[in-house]
Amino acid sequence: MTTTLEFWFDFASTYSYPAAMRIETLAQTAGLQVAWKPFLLGVIFKQQGWDSSPFNLYPAMGRYMWRDWERTCQALNLPYIQPSQFPRQSLLAARIASRFADEVWIADFIKAVFRANFVHDQDIADPLILSAYLDSLGLDGQALLQQAQTSTSKALVRQQTEQAVAKGIIGAP
Repeated sequence: MTTTLEFWFDFASTYSYPAAMRIETLAQTAGLQVAWKPFLLGVIFKQQGWDSSPFNLYPAMGRYMWRDWERTCQALNLPYIQPSQFPRQSLLAARIASRFADEVWIADFIKAVFRANFVHDQDIADPLILSAYLDSLGLDGQALLQQAQTSTSKALVRQQTEQAVAKGIIGAP
């Protein structure tokens, strides 16, 4: 029996990027499997009365975070770029990741979306970009996007975000 490690993340989260890039390797070393748990951090921020990331609302905190994030990426030899828009909308990517969480390709998709945002400065809310990443994995991106837009898929992200709130998660990862 393999123990599962839940990895709660938001695609727009700076610190989720380096964690997502290495969690599988670290988990395998420890004999764990990763359960990818995307949620919407913005919902939690709104419950705190914030209409954006605290890194945007508190400039000194934001400057420190970006420098710390750069140092983290450098220490891990991860490519990075500060996105031209922060935070980006992550809803559609979260719907895909939630809907297809048990698929063998999901980790590759998740890491591709993180690289799109934090390495290539691409809009991860753009269905064409997400579809292209799905296609690059040998999948039918358009068909998967359609499935991710169903009411069932939308409910999965809502439920997962509610679970994050119930667990007391206040940031990502």
